[in-house]
Amino acid sequence: MRILPFACLLLASTAAGAQTVPIDTFRDAVKTLSSDEYEGRAPGTAGEEKTLAYLVAQFQAAGLKPGNDGSWFQDVPLVEITARNVSPLRFTGGKAPLSLAYGPQMVVGTYQVTPRIDLKDSDVVFVGYGVNAPERGWNDYAGVDVKGKTVVILINDPDWASEDTTGAFGGRAMTYYGRWTYKYEEAARQGAAAAIIVHQTAPAAYGWNVVQSSWTGAQQLADSADGGASESKAIGWIQLDHAKALFAGAGKDFDQLAAAAARKGFKPVPLTGVKASVSFDNQVRKHASKNVIGILPGTAKPDEVVLYTGHWDHLGRCEAAPDGDDICNGAIDNATGTAALVALAKANAAAGATPRSQVFLAVTAEESGLLGSAYYGDNPVYPHAKTVGGVNMDALQMAGPAKNVTVVGAGKSELDGYLARALASQGRVASPEPTPEKGYYYRSDHFSLAKHGVPMLYVDGGNDLVEGGVAAGEAYAAAYEKNAYHGPQDEFDPKWRWDGVQRDLDLYYAVGRALATSDAWPNWVAGDEFRAIRDKSRAGE
Repeated sequence: MRILPFACLLLASTAAGAQTVPIDTFRDAVKTLSSDEYEGRAPGTAGEEKTLAYLVAQFQAAGLKPGNDGSWFQDVPLVEITARNVSPLRFTGGKAPLSLAYGPQMVVGTYQVTPRIDLKDSDVVFVGYGVNAPERGWNDYAGVDVKGKTVVILINDPDWASEDTTGAFGGRAMTYYGRWTYKYEEAARQGAAAAIIVHQTAPAAYGWNVVQSSWTGAQQLADSADGGASESKAIGWIQLDHAKALFAGAGKDFDQLAAAAARKGFKPVPLTGVKASVSFDNQVRKHASKNVIGILPGTAKPDEVVLYTGHWDHLGRCEAAPDGDDICNGAIDNATGTAALVALAKANAAAGATPRSQVFLAVTAEESGLLGSAYYGDNPVYPHAKTVGGVNMDALQMAGPAKNVTVVGAGKSELDGYLARALASQGRVASPEPTPEKGYYYRSDHFSLAKHGVPMLYVDGGNDLVEGGVAAGEAYAAAYEKNAYHGPQDEFDPKWRWDGVQRDLDLYYAVGRALATSDAWPNWVAGDEFRAIRDKSRAGE
């Protein structure tokens, strides 16, 4: 996920006699999928058509079979909404009116499938972190009716700034309550007409450039029976400085209210007299994007399935860079994970089928909110009760060999044991994620399977590099996030370190192969949030 040059130092990829995943296959796939010809692989575009054709050809050449009852595809019904003629977001009634421009100062969109959105003179209420968690005794909407109103919300959890992982919401380790997706879901349940998140780089875990590139242009939504009628009219973000000006205009101090919102017992604060207005047209297109599914059928227990997952999509054409480049190629995010599926399919087919089936699932619309994996989770081609577990691959580390790997969600399931044994054969160790406050556990496709009880590993490349140690690893991560993440600079680089990612690919191979040759059914650890779902699923198989 990051870019820095490193001198060449080759390490042995695997233990003696272990399978080596073909790095040339991986390299070629990353280069192809992230080329300008694929236009950033946005769902519903010519880039999708090229991606699907490429993946099917590669899966076939590797020796896989179509994985969905004779088809390579699972249709995922989506709605594409592109905002047009977006007015400024206006706040009136305060000491000084505010008019925020679309793109550099605010972004706005909708989950409602309608040709026009008009929000006019909506009362504004600050609802802190926008959390309603009865099991934690926390309700940021307590005592106020926000139906038809505009709610302003802080990103992340109330205790995100904690130095450890203790607290009402896990301290600096983000919970789902901290994700922007949850904020909008809860605002809609409360009846809010609009929900606006205040962007702050540290708790959001990315800069405004990521918000702007991700939220402008065509947006993909899951198709729904009610056409989004139960959703808020408008959802979006505003820059921090403008939020402070908004509060000041209402006679409030943003910093004081934000501090109060972090404490239990916070009550929502109306910005008395302030009204919000915004309008825009929607270009609406319904279409079916596709998940791609290939299978290497098992020899003895073909109905028992081990999953490899990765999302093939990216942002397509996006906010142009200063040089005019407007293609978000998504080389690291996630041509690398998709290429890993291709290379792992080839390696496993070359090694021969395992007793259990191995399924290679390339999902769509991850960048729009895990839509493809969520659809598979709700409509599994292979029953969850018969899915042993798996490995999700998203944005592989290209900085070179590392002494460790970072595990997102370490300690949650018995898959950690499989990982530990595979790492031992490489002389490496597992480390907990260094930035749990960024909420990566809820930001990739493994989450969609975990919600249905399926144990999934999500292993990021290590941050303790052989050359330069942790300092070099952190510098690589920071450079990628600042310069390339969700932007046109996320492009293929022939100078990347292929020896490091080779070891990661071999690791994924070893874990999946062990699961596919075992009789065991790994579970979530006792007390984990997904344990009861898994137990119920397995009991009713």
